[in-house]
Amino acid sequence: MKKLKKASIWRVLALLLVLAAISVSLAASAAKSEAAGSTYNYAEVLQKSLFFYEAQQSGELPSWNRVTWRGDSALKDGSDVGRDLTGGWYDAGDHVKFGLPMAATTTMLAWGAVEYPDAYTNSGQMPHLLNNLRFVNDYFLKAFTNDTPGQYEFYGQVGKGGPDHSWWGSAEVLDYEMTRPSYKITTTCPGSELAGETAAAMAASSIVFRNSGDTAYANLLVSKAKKLYDFADTYRGKYSSCITDASSFYNSWSGYQDEIVWGAIWLYRATGDATYLAKAEAEYNNLNTENQSTDRSYRWTQAWDDKGYGSYVLLAKLTGNQKYITDAQRWLDFWTVGVNGNRVTYSPGGQAVLDQWGSLRYAANTSFVAFVYSDWLASVGGSQTLVSRYHDFGVRQINYILGDNPRNSSYVIGFGNNPPRNPHHRTAHGTWLDSLQSPEMSRHILYGALVGGPSTANDAYTDDRGDYVMNEVATDYNAGFTSAVARMYKEFGGTPLANFPVAETPDSAELFVEAGNNGQSATETKVRLYIRNHSAWPARALDGSAKFRYYFTLDGAATPANINLSFSYSECGTGSTLTGPHQFSGNIYYAEFSCKNRVIYPGGQSEHRAEVQFVIGSTVAWNPNNDWSYQSLSPQGTTPQVYQYITLYDGNSKVWGVEPNGTPVPTSTGTAVPPTNTPGPSATPSSTPLPPTPTNTPAPGASYCSVDYVISNQWGNGFQAEVKITNRSSAAINGWTLIWTFDGNEQMGQGWNAVITSSGSRVTASNSAGHWNGNMSANGGSVAFGFQGSHNGTVLIPDDFVLNGFACNDTGGTPVPTTVPPTATTVPPTATTVPPTATTVPPTATTVPPTPTTVPPTATTVPPTPTTVPPTATKPPSGAACTVTYSIASQWNSGFTATISIANNSTAAVNGYNLVWSYGAGQTVTSGWNAAFAQSGSTVTASNTASHWNGTIRPGASVSFGLQGTHTGSNPLPTQFTLNGILCSN
Repeated sequence: MKKLKKASIWRVLALLLVLAAISVSLAASAAKSEAAGSTYNYAEVLQKSLFFYEAQQSGELPSWNRVTWRGDSALKDGSDVGRDLTGGWYDAGDHVKFGLPMAATTTMLAWGAVEYPDAYTNSGQMPHLLNNLRFVNDYFLKAFTNDTPGQYEFYGQVGKGGPDHSWWGSAEVLDYEMTRPSYKITTTCPGSELAGETAAAMAASSIVFRNSGDTAYANLLVSKAKKLYDFADTYRGKYSSCITDASSFYNSWSGYQDEIVWGAIWLYRATGDATYLAKAEAEYNNLNTENQSTDRSYRWTQAWDDKGYGSYVLLAKLTGNQKYITDAQRWLDFWTVGVNGNRVTYSPGGQAVLDQWGSLRYAANTSFVAFVYSDWLASVGGSQTLVSRYHDFGVRQINYILGDNPRNSSYVIGFGNNPPRNPHHRTAHGTWLDSLQSPEMSRHILYGALVGGPSTANDAYTDDRGDYVMNEVATDYNAGFTSAVARMYKEFGGTPLANFPVAETPDSAELFVEAGNNGQSATETKVRLYIRNHSAWPARALDGSAKFRYYFTLDGAATPANINLSFSYSECGTGSTLTGPHQFSGNIYYAEFSCKNRVIYPGGQSEHRAEVQFVIGSTVAWNPNNDWSYQSLSPQGTTPQVYQYITLYDGNSKVWGVEPNGTPVPTSTGTAVPPTNTPGPSATPSSTPLPPTPTNTPAPGASYCSVDYVISNQWGNGFQAEVKITNRSSAAINGWTLIWTFDGNEQMGQGWNAVITSSGSRVTASNSAGHWNGNMSANGGSVAFGFQGSHNGTVLIPDDFVLNGFACNDTGGTPVPTTVPPTATTVPPTATTVPPTATTVPPTATTVPPTPTTVPPTATTVPPTPTTVPPTATKPPSGAACTVTYSIASQWNSGFTATISIANNSTAAVNGYNLVWSYGAGQTVTSGWNAAFAQSGSTVTASNTASHWNGTIRPGASVSFGLQGTHTGSNPLPTQFTLNGILCSN
């Protein structure tokens, strides 16, 4: 072989080095590309994610709010305690202002700007971030109503969860539906989680404001944060033990130790005061650990309840101490490669799924903190393997959310391919009927909101508003996500939309009139009219200010003196007037009806409309055919139609209709959509006023419906009744109103699972079509509700029931001319045992305690019994077989939930039951649902009466109920169950 010259050798070596460098560069690029997956316009995502927070604003909206379909709301917040507590954010699709998740959200948002300020500045989003941070911090400042040491007082919630969650309507009109109580923590009933997290939120936000040049506001936040932290540290206690309403929605499962550490960390970052860092390190050793281990918790993640994971990362970054590094990496390894064989569950498409509720929220939170740790590790020359592992995890999870998934669909509303359209969000839905189903499509686009996502690790998702597991949105869902997206923009770029947001326009008329001919003769014209409020841009009320004008022509010998005006029926309340004739121009006059003392708002079937039947009479012959407001009225006996020739006013502002102008009638600019579940009235003789149309009245036929009314308990001067309605017809009943009259001296008391009102002896119980207990399927579907009442010696069974305007019995329905004003708000029983409804809350170690935010009322709970009256139960035949299944639904630290089902394997019905079992490890039942519970020592009895909806077990059928309890580390399953004295298998 020919030898190469020395110079040639060096040329070859140089070429080889270049090729090697190119190869390394290509490999690195390939690795980066693989980690990045699909790339998206991250600036647009960041832009829209911040917009979502403006859609969540409560109180008076600031001038910079960009959501054209939102308006001021909850302007009375704090009035019950003489404080101004307006402002802040609604936590999710509902309207309670929960302080702990609000503060945790604020800290996470601010943290993103502390770590990646240039991402916000370069993307043009810093002004929007600052606006939103100031808005929420201003609310915290209001809520800190006493900052004097020793007298601390902080309001941590406005609104009550139960009533709020039972109504489905827009924020702007919620004050017409309910009162909103205010809840606080004090030095005598403290809340360290709430005070500590709010201190962290203010401290983190102060850094962002200081960096932006607003030193005065930053100093104010720091001074308040110091006092709130002192409140949290000096007066230690669990906040949800004082603000007890929060315990059913945002209970403190992890305790307050994490907020003690977390608050100190952020005060150190905000002030540089080393005493706060020393405090954080000293308190760190008390953070939660895995069960039966000294390892810090690692099988959950950073979320509104637990800040331990963020504390690992920040203390590692601030100190470089190996123990914090070890804890941070153990946690992040659990989310990536696994720890000792344990790893978070992954879907086939690559989503890290921690829990069914808000699964994408947890993946996004972890992604952001993983970015922070990876970037710090890279800055100190840490392991490149770990840097890439944690960085690439974050990239993959965020891109999965944006569309890099098996569905090729975005999970961010208003962004990307095939995004969700129907989140579980009341105001974005824009219903006027208090109905989850109507209208079918949400009327607004809730840009930037991250939905909960797949409920299990199968990449499956359904855009269904009623599925609150997959489609809930919440401020805390977006917090870590927003910060993670800022980091993605920093690396991958993007361009914000120049024309965002485009103002929405109404999809149809919002305030309008429906009218029809109610009878006409030679001397009078009768009109039936509805004022409708479908407003949603924003939702608003006609608060005693609605009036309409009917225009007519005086011709022939008629003069104003010949005209007589009257109304035969009105839902506008006392004080309403019909005046006129008033001259419009020439011989055209109008009658004006003022709907006083009546609020018409988009809050339910009866709330959103008002009916008026009026008469224009004349003492001389009357020719209505050339009247402006008569020209196309729907014929007598038909359903009133949307009608533009009667004008509607809100005060002095015309909001609907066309006035006479002598020109061809203009075409309506929008077509209002009448409620789908309000059928037209039947023909009624013109000589009598028509009763209001009943809600959702199917045509009666043979055996239309039946009512079972049972006195289930009686004592002294009190009684308890259970009522069951069965639909015997071939058409579904969607929304119902049942009316009856007490036959004795009974008086209505407290009810459950329906809205129950009474006037004298007449009782009305109702539920809307959108309520869980508001629908009866055809051919046997049923609903049940109950109530307590008082009596004066005799309790009689009513024998006349009217369902949606038709007599209801066992033989068929007969039309009854009864006024049926359906109402839509259903208030669940306040004194019954309600199952826990926390927002997918992490116990620190392994499993998760129960259920989500925005949970509809849980079936029917067992009503309270005023005296100790044991439920009656029929014993199954001797030797009858039964099977009991007892399973632990969730377990955490010292708590658990269990579900129990009883199957009747015999050939005879079990009418009422007492199920008895014993615990073997000291477990205690703390609450339950769908049965009554009693415990004596280790023995537990769960019971239901035969008259209760869940109290009868037919042959071959089963019933289920559940409980929440405590344990002391061991929670074995019971091994023996007896049903009404008979041993069951299990």
